[in-house]
Amino acid sequence: MTIDHTHDAAARSWVASANDPATDFPLQNLPFCAFRRAGTLEPFRVGVGIGDQILDLSAWGIADLNALMARPSSERRALRHRLFDTLKVGAPELELVPQAAAEYTVPCRIGDYTDFYTGIHHARAIGKLFRPDNPLLPNYQWVPIGYHGRSSSIVVSGTPLRRPKGQVKPPDADAPVFKPSARIDCELELGLFVGPGNALGEPFGIDEADEHAFGLTLLNDWSARDIQPWEYQPLGPFLAKNFGTTISPWIVTMEALEPFRIPFTRPAGDPQPLPYLDSPAHRAGAAYDIELEIWFKTPGMAEPARLSRSNLRHAYWSLAQMLTHHASNGCNLQPGDLLGTGTLSGPEPEEAGSLLELTGGGKQPLTLPNGEQRTFVQDGDQLGLRAFAEKPGYRRIGFGACDGVILPAR
Repeated sequence: MTIDHTHDAAARSWVASANDPATDFPLQNLPFCAFRRAGTLEPFRVGVGIGDQILDLSAWGIADLNALMARPSSERRALRHRLFDTLKVGAPELELVPQAAAEYTVPCRIGDYTDFYTGIHHARAIGKLFRPDNPLLPNYQWVPIGYHGRSSSIVVSGTPLRRPKGQVKPPDADAPVFKPSARIDCELELGLFVGPGNALGEPFGIDEADEHAFGLTLLNDWSARDIQPWEYQPLGPFLAKNFGTTISPWIVTMEALEPFRIPFTRPAGDPQPLPYLDSPAHRAGAAYDIELEIWFKTPGMAEPARLSRSNLRHAYWSLAQMLTHHASNGCNLQPGDLLGTGTLSGPEPEEAGSLLELTGGGKQPLTLPNGEQRTFVQDGDQLGLRAFAEKPGYRRIGFGACDGVILPAR
């Protein structure tokens, strides 16, 4: 764990909005994005969030976030220190771009996307619905489960998605039908962006994993729950998942999250990780205390309502284990690759990370503050994810918005 002056809660910025206790982006955060002025055809540029403003890094010679991701962590920390000093009270004020006047795209080139399944409480809950006699498969507690997703359909927060069509087979039908999905769901996840990669055929150890982690973003891996059970066996998720994945425009660096590390532990009696996924240093601080929330708004609601709240600490596998296992067979990870955590549900019902769990498989509709009810996402509904880390003695670190609206199927 590396705590330094950039985590000092007493430090203030000359950007007044960054000193607001409620801001997602205080001086101690400094997340990256790709932005341009709204309504223009300017090229997207790399920026850093500070309060409600953006610092354009094009004047700093930083035009490609993937190239920055490829740099060693020591160089990234040096850049963080320079940004911190530039935006701290007493430094000369620079021209900034208001976030309200900007539009965003995905923050980097995402070559490959892998979605893991690290939330054991979600795995058990979904397993009970899909496989009541065998909810948690025997490999789950031994190997980090994942599948390769579709990077081309990853979109930035605010991008509408069309309701997908697919094959659906009702339980009492003799044959499936091709129709619009009626059970669109969210998945409350974080996405880990890979920093420096590894060469093909060259795995790395668990204590080297931090060097390959650049930062985290909010991630909603939308799911068509009526398409999923018919197609997912024997090879796993396909069209029920790849119609769209929404991410926040902001990448919160691992350096900003250093104060929120916590010990990585397994419940008593559970199998311990195999040696290549375990070490004393990993056990001492590989987990993170990051709060996660689902918010929902129908067209008839004036304000969104929070549906659930969970935490990254409930993950059964750590970020370092995801990275290490992915490369353990010699797979070459590359800067900008995205690894989803999988749905991060907690042990309590109100900590569910999907509508499927919150509604008992669609059998128990949720009643919203205006009296409307929902089991799954209807056309025009907006679903948003939020995340933040807070701890006494440190500034609150937020992740920005991860919002999406479902449009009618074509």
